Amino acid sequence: MQTEILIEFENKTEAYGFSKVARQANGAAWLQSGDTVILATVVIDETEFVTEEFLPLTVQYIEKTYAAGKFPGGFIKRETKPSDFETLTSRVVDRSLRPIFPKGFANPIQITIMVLSVDNESDLQVLALNAASAALYVSDIDISTSVSGLRVGKVEDKIIFNPTMSELQESTLDLYLAGTKSDLLMIEMRTEGSVESEVISSAMVDPMIDPTLTAETLMTYRSNAMAEDELITTLSDAQAVLQSANETYESVFIDHSKDAMPLETVINHVDAEMVSYLEENHIADIKSAVNQMAKSERSTALRSIRKRLIVEKSDWDEKELKRAIESVKRTLVRKQIIEEKMRADGRALDEVRPISIETNVLPSAHASCLFTRGQTQALVVLTLGGQKDGQMFENLTDTGTQNETFMVHYNFPGFSVGEAIPVGAPRRRELGHGNLAKRALEPALTSSGHTVRLVSEILESNGSSSMATVCGGYLALRAGDIDMTDTIAGIAMGMVHEGDEYAILSDIMGLEDHDGDMDFKVTGSRDGITALQMDIKLGGVSLDVLKKAFYQAKQGRTHIIDIMEEAEAAIELNEETLPSSDFFHIDPGSVGDIIGQAGKTIREIIEKFEVAIDIDKKEGHVKLSGKNKRGVKDARAHIEDIASNVQEKIVYTVGDIVSGKVKKIVDFGAFIELPGSVDGLLHISKISEVRVSNVHDVLSEGEDIDVEILEFKGNKISLGRAK
Repeated sequence: MQTEILIEFENKTEAYGFSKVARQANGAAWLQSGDTVILATVVIDETEFVTEEFLPLTVQYIEKTYAAGKFPGGFIKRETKPSDFETLTSRVVDRSLRPIFPKGFANPIQITIMVLSVDNESDLQVLALNAASAALYVSDIDISTSVSGLRVGKVEDKIIFNPTMSELQESTLDLYLAGTKSDLLMIEMRTEGSVESEVISSAMVDPMIDPTLTAETLMTYRSNAMAEDELITTLSDAQAVLQSANETYESVFIDHSKDAMPLETVINHVDAEMVSYLEENHIADIKSAVNQMAKSERSTALRSIRKRLIVEKSDWDEKELKRAIESVKRTLVRKQIIEEKMRADGRALDEVRPISIETNVLPSAHASCLFTRGQTQALVVLTLGGQKDGQMFENLTDTGTQNETFMVHYNFPGFSVGEAIPVGAPRRRELGHGNLAKRALEPALTSSGHTVRLVSEILESNGSSSMATVCGGYLALRAGDIDMTDTIAGIAMGMVHEGDEYAILSDIMGLEDHDGDMDFKVTGSRDGITALQMDIKLGGVSLDVLKKAFYQAKQGRTHIIDIMEEAEAAIELNEETLPSSDFFHIDPGSVGDIIGQAGKTIREIIEKFEVAIDIDKKEGHVKLSGKNKRGVKDARAHIEDIASNVQEKIVYTVGDIVSGKVKKIVDFGAFIELPGSVDGLLHISKISEVRVSNVHDVLSEGEDIDVEILEFKGNKISLGRAK
């Protein structure tokens, strides 16, 4: 297809076409970058009008399998339920574009993004946002602000803007930003853990060579958490890239924009008389209702005020009164924060709510943690499995299926906020929160060979349930004896902005999320950030404000980690239900003795300790897994004992005369146990110079006997009777 606009950026080129396809839509953009082609359309319903002050925006990102020359997987050969990646990408685009719509925009608007062709190196999330923004910008909807996406990676300590997917695979940073030419609107970030060093040496199991080395760990991991100062510098540089990109977009798209249609907005004006009456006569009642911290309790208290006033003021409209009460409540909350530096629940601006932690509260689960912070409570449950228990999935650009071995599933039932809502399939918000917790914990997860599933059941919610999932998730992993490089915690930050003044809030509750101007979730260790997610309601945020929020978040995160580490020290494992695995190294020369003759020794170990054993004969790596920790521990000790004895065993040569013991008599001879726990075969023909028809006639089990080493055949020793 002929393109109208070609734009070159660092590491990529974008070609846009307008007015060629989807011409019935209010706006459409055909975007090609490399071999990736994306069509984004915008349609507005001019007939329907939403009276509530809520933007009725719907974003759908759809991947067509024909884009990669593939058939849809499964029995039904057409696209059906969206994948998690499609759902999360839809959410990213929605959160990026929502802030630029004017307040009171009331017509339903649908943005549809379809991937029609794809190559392996294109960043589909960045291109999806850019295409959607272009379609919106050139449409007849009165939006004159360009929004673009930017991916930032870090390879070998070098920051890369717009990395290819191959470069991102090697990156220790995955930072996604959306912004206009003047403001950051949305940030998502995660870091990647890495193997710092690998030790594969027989010295690990031989204290005689180096007593400081052990067989406990084959690899050293690090979480690559990003320090706050480095992140601020990266965001500053990224904002400059976004500014340049959006200035370019707006300068070239303006000539293709349609004339804006007149659209009505809904501004529900608050009745000044009602507000004045409430402030003069019922401010104490409203303040008391605000102090009811649970959403259900607060709603009930405000509803009681409203019902009582409707009886007193029979000529008042109840909907207008509800808006007036909400306005007074919002002003009260924000004024108290800005002027008094005090929050509705009496906390200081940087104060974290009380925390209580219980681990392994579910006796039959592999591990669990009940994490409670204020009126937010998450029950996080760990299940461990093998590789076959992983979640199979296939991305559009994959040549085959992949296996996800670390999963975080977040559930938010209605009862957690006192609402009568049936439990159904996970929604976008639940998938997003689970994904955030996964990104937070994964960089510090060192376990390999396991499939790990964390399920977070939100039992009570008054803000920051995703961060409770992160904290509870870390402790559930530790309660399952999973090694982590760092203690990982999460905290939700908020902001209230009035005029030139602003206040940063630590550990926000639901009221402050609803009436505040920013929702900023930060996770990480004491040293740095592993993941973050930011949404802005103001239309943008300065880096100075972000910097203060980062350091206040670090202070709160450190406080939470102190409490978590106390709970971690008191963990008692579910020994009877917790499956276990172990990875260690032995001298490859001892592998044959561990396997034994025809696999006899290894079968005995498997049966005795109830474990599964996987041995790399060439490298000497051993993987043990079993139904309980004790069996795995004892099996490892037994294997290491065999390996140790092998190193000490006597080396025999042909012609040696050795004193042994008859271990077992068989029809064709006898197995003789030699010094060093080595067995040899004394064939019936070699027992005596006189022909022997029955071995039992000349030998008895347990009898001492002198034998001669005649021959070596692989691991087998052939013996003769010494003369």
